[in-house]
Amino acid sequence: MNSRHNQKCRPARRIPLFRGKALAMFGAALFVAFGATGCVVNTVKEEPQFRKFEPSTGRVESDTPKPAETPPAQAKAPVEAVEKPPAESAAPVSAPALLSPEPAGPPEARVAILLPLTGPNGPLGQAMLDAAQLSMFELADDSFVLMPFDTAGTEAGARAAAVAAVRNQAQLILGPLLAASVRTVAPVAKAAGVQVVAFSNSHEVAGDGVFILGFVPRQQVQSVVGYAAAEGATRFAVLAPDDDYGRAVVDATRNAVLAGGGSLVRARLYDTAAADYINLVKDFSGYEPRHRALLAQRKALADKSDEISRQALRRLERVDTIGEPPFDALILPESGERLRTFSALLSYFDIDVPQVKLLGLRSWDLIPNLGNEPALIGAWFTGSPTEEHERFVARFKEAFGRSPHRLATLAYDATALAAILGQSEGGADFSMSALLDRRGFLGVDGIFRLNEDGIAERAFAIYEVTRDGTKARRTAPPSFTPLTN
Repeated sequence: MNSRHNQKCRPARRIPLFRGKALAMFGAALFVAFGATGCVVNTVKEEPQFRKFEPSTGRVESDTPKPAETPPAQAKAPVEAVEKPPAESAAPVSAPALLSPEPAGPPEARVAILLPLTGPNGPLGQAMLDAAQLSMFELADDSFVLMPFDTAGTEAGARAAAVAAVRNQAQLILGPLLAASVRTVAPVAKAAGVQVVAFSNSHEVAGDGVFILGFVPRQQVQSVVGYAAAEGATRFAVLAPDDDYGRAVVDATRNAVLAGGGSLVRARLYDTAAADYINLVKDFSGYEPRHRALLAQRKALADKSDEISRQALRRLERVDTIGEPPFDALILPESGERLRTFSALLSYFDIDVPQVKLLGLRSWDLIPNLGNEPALIGAWFTGSPTEEHERFVARFKEAFGRSPHRLATLAYDATALAAILGQSEGGADFSMSALLDRRGFLGVDGIFRLNEDGIAERAFAIYEVTRDGTKARRTAPPSFTPLTN
């Protein structure tokens, strides 16, 4: 890959600009990967219409010449914009003049992407930049210019990157990644009249010209609670970490349950640094009162001598509790080993599927081999549709030789959104009305649309954990129409 594409961009230095499909060696490599299939942007004919980000699955002739058909002398090299030294005037920065004049093309769509290309999150930032370049190559035209800026993963770095983006005439800012960085970028962008599409999932930084593409807990909770209620659950509980995310899940669960006519009978936040969770789960599950009820029943039966009582006593010898659990659906917004620990402990204290349905959020989808944990068999969780994501992973591997980070899809979809709006009739349109298109967009992780509150609204599927992995119980809606009627 062209070494220029691997530069770590800092706000006070020269900025590598990536232009549409003219990505030099990067573009050539991707043409080899996709051959004559090409890619198109389709609009679904039925309402609501979605701008489709993914390449067509059929064989479509590309409107862009293949490398072999383009003489080397005609290939465009990436163009660099140079910031003026502080001593010069603050006039808008322009790209260096070309050696030979070219016919005037459409006005440039200049989009900045702010990522942590250095620092602890550097590998993640680079993966997201790679995904953004892939998206641009597949969807953008030659008038689209992507300007990457390194935030170094710090608030100060994010603000400096935003200042540099505005100075370089960015019409839209994608990123940054973390909520704290978004807070420092927002006032810079607002002062310049530039909208921000950030990668955070914190609703606290959304709004007033800032949109977040991250997956907020509220929508996931609404999806899985609504499905469980439709399947008969009425008494809900939630066991969540004692942090901002956990508290957001508890609040969302309370609101979703009450809206559906159910009741939230138990909610508990736990310390993620605790040495063990045995006593926590034992108390939360209501084990002791149910166990005492069992002992009392055994004693009453043991005092009787009839055959029916003796048979009932033999049956009770095989259980540890008697009576209904305090809830019939439990949300566990966990992942990794802590999820396995909680599910095993809940089963040990007689909270078992199907009597109690365990419910999960999208984080469950990131856990390999969920079916290897017996206590999770039959549990339900909400997640993104997989078809478009699987195609994205295959294309990313082909282009870069490795699997993408899970968050790379956010950068792909944000760049795709910018590329599509950059081709609006009459020139690039990154206005609020364009960003708030109610039809929505089809991205790697399913359909989404930006709302006035700054939060990306998404549609989710419901999955069930099986011994062989997971299976879909309900597919994600193909449009937002059913969600708003």
